[in-house]
Amino acid sequence: MRCVIARFPFDLFKHEVLASMKGVKPEPITGESVLIGRRHYPVKQVGEVITRQDRRDFTSGEVTRAMSRLGFTCRGGEESAAPTAPVLTPLQTASALLGRPTD
Repeated sequence: MRCVIARFPFDLFKHEVLASMKGVKPEPITGESVLIGRRHYPVKQVGEVITRQDRRDFTSGEVTRAMSRLGFTCRGGEESAAPTAPVLTPLQTASALLGRPTD
């Protein structure tokens, strides 16, 4: 499949992307990600490996579009982030520890 990433044309094939990412350890995911094999990789890391360009030269959207067109599963930044527990203030924490007053 022909695609343009950072104003350069690339002929990408799914089997070549799989081969390029084989043995590459995924970095921590902070935004968009791509599922390649059984591993989730940050989109920028995948783009850097397959294009051999600096990740500042392209956007995550360009790589996400290319990976989606090749049949890979892509996740947005909101979807890949783990749900976080609400942060309690010190007053709320103390109140929860003391419990409710009895009448």
